[in-house]
Amino acid sequence: MSQASDVSYSCGSCGYPLNLTSSNRITTGVGSAEYQKSIKKGRISFLTVDLSRFTQVDELYSLRKSAIKIEMDPSRDGGSTTIMDLPDDCLCFIFQWLDCSSGRESFGLTCHRWLTIQNLSRRSLQFECSLTQLSRSSLSQTSLNVTSFHVHRLLTRYQHLHQLSLSGCTELPDSGLNPLQSYGSKLQSLYLDCCFGITDNGLSLIGTGCPSVTSISLYRCTITDVGLEILANACSTLMRVNLSYCSCISDYGLEALSQKCSQLKGVTVSYCRGVTGIGFRGCSPTLAYIDAESCKLEPEGIMGVVSGGGLEFLNVSGVTWYSGGGLAAIGTGFAKRLKILNLRMCRNVGDESIMAIAKGCPLLQEWNLALCHQVKISGWESIGVNCNSLQKLHVNRCRNLCDRGLQALRDGCKRLLVLYMNQNIRISCIAMELFKLYRGGVEIKEEEILCIGPNWIT
Repeated sequence: MSQASDVSYSCGSCGYPLNLTSSNRITTGVGSAEYQKSIKKGRISFLTVDLSRFTQVDELYSLRKSAIKIEMDPSRDGGSTTIMDLPDDCLCFIFQWLDCSSGRESFGLTCHRWLTIQNLSRRSLQFECSLTQLSRSSLSQTSLNVTSFHVHRLLTRYQHLHQLSLSGCTELPDSGLNPLQSYGSKLQSLYLDCCFGITDNGLSLIGTGCPSVTSISLYRCTITDVGLEILANACSTLMRVNLSYCSCISDYGLEALSQKCSQLKGVTVSYCRGVTGIGFRGCSPTLAYIDAESCKLEPEGIMGVVSGGGLEFLNVSGVTWYSGGGLAAIGTGFAKRLKILNLRMCRNVGDESIMAIAKGCPLLQEWNLALCHQVKISGWESIGVNCNSLQKLHVNRCRNLCDRGLQALRDGCKRLLVLYMNQNIRISCIAMELFKLYRGGVEIKEEEILCIGPNWIT
């Protein structure tokens, strides 16, 4: 038991005893200049903390050795103090040290003041129906009909969010974004995937309420070039934009985005059938990531895609409607920094384009040529001779990859680490064994990879 002269500490809000007494204080160096300086600042430290008294919070840390430093109020009789005397910034610091989600969620259950600290410290918010992170449990749950009321109530509570995901809120109307006018000034990332009720009016609200947003995902949203232009004009700091399956987007909207957002780093326009690529013409050299799978890219559009000169990742898989020669523009010198190229299912791309790319993209590290049936011996030989940085090559189901082509890859591509191949009907067993014998350091995988490279948001 503590002595009668001990000072006991308890929660100033509810009186909950914390099992902290003055006899347990750290008094090493009493009389020293450092100790006197600490006392003058009203700061005391404890040797140990009974964590069982903080059952509402899983873990409680402070700066060093789990010692809680409490600012004393010299005006209080007897020098007694409570944890409620800690300033807000100190409580915010304690909250940041809680590295488990349950601890962070239960922090605010202690008292109203701690709940306020929790609200002020929250930087990201994701609804349970959100598609940003899918799990087996979330898929089995009944979908929540998120309304404008829900969004307003939560944004009123969490006013310092940097990231907000409303993905999967399929019935959320444009009016549901009205609270962003008041509480969206600090928002940096916004996910609206499959928000079918969001239109150009919603983009206008985002533009006026979220001037600092740098990443936005509008997958399958019902938006047009008009809304995209409004967004680009209002949010010039945009770096990453996902427009996949936005069927009403064309080169006109992309041109506005490319010209107005000088810090643009990544754009996804997969399955936007109205995109030919010319909208990227004159884009910023910061644009390093373009995903244009299954777009109707034209030769002039390919030139627009690589015109910025800073491209490091390019996905044009599924482009089959033209002769294939237009892809040679990738190797004209504007894509010298290209590291990852996905040409999967470009069935008509031929040796001319492959040779141009192999010579014009010296930094290429991963190249997907799966199902590129028109690549023949000249193409494979060019890859072997020129792709000296290539580490991963996908040749799954390439009908015209024969023994001679495999030999060209075997004799070249000195940095090759992984070769993805299966169902290559013109490759003999002898050629395969010779490849394994001479290139034992190359791992041969039979799996077929559909998506390569980084995620658009990274």
